[in-house]
Amino acid sequence: MEDPTLESAKGWRVRRSIDNSLVRQADFARPDNPGIKVEMQQHEIRSPGGKHKRKRRVGRGDSSGFGSYSGRGMKGQKSRSGGGVRPGFEGGQLALQKKLPKMRGFTNRFRVNYTVVNLDKIAGFEPDTEITPELLNGAGIVRTMSSPIKILGRGELDFPLTVAAHKFSASARRKIEAAGGSVRVIG
Repeated sequence: MEDPTLESAKGWRVRRSIDNSLVRQADFARPDNPGIKVEMQQHEIRSPGGKHKRKRRVGRGDSSGFGSYSGRGMKGQKSRSGGGVRPGFEGGQLALQKKLPKMRGFTNRFRVNYTVVNLDKIAGFEPDTEITPELLNGAGIVRTMSSPIKILGRGELDFPLTVAAHKFSASARRKIEAAGGSVRVIG
């Protein structure tokens, strides 16, 4: 049902609508009657401004600001047709990319940096103790809990310990189990 007071405004057809297909809220909708919708017509659709920028036409008169020399100045290598220097050229001076050392290899983004703890460090604990990352952190052997822990086999162990860590070297596992202890790999 159309509102007779807003029958036509700026060539838009105004109607009340509950469906939102090709319908938008009128800019002139009254606060007391917000249900007035404006149906868009196909001929009213406009391209957004700035989408098609005009090409700069140089050499078309001095008043344009790009006349006569077309913005290239008077003489020199950069004013000539096909003139200019390659990217990175510094006028014959040793260029930056030639000064820098060659980068060889690559950096593995998925590398896991382990905090290493040797057996001689955990040999100071009491026999039959369960060694966990929290215990090592509390004892000051491991500074941070943010990286996983790997147990290495430097040193000797002559009493049983239960050691829980993220990774074990083969020699560390062998020495712990030979002393009567056990290893537990943390997820």
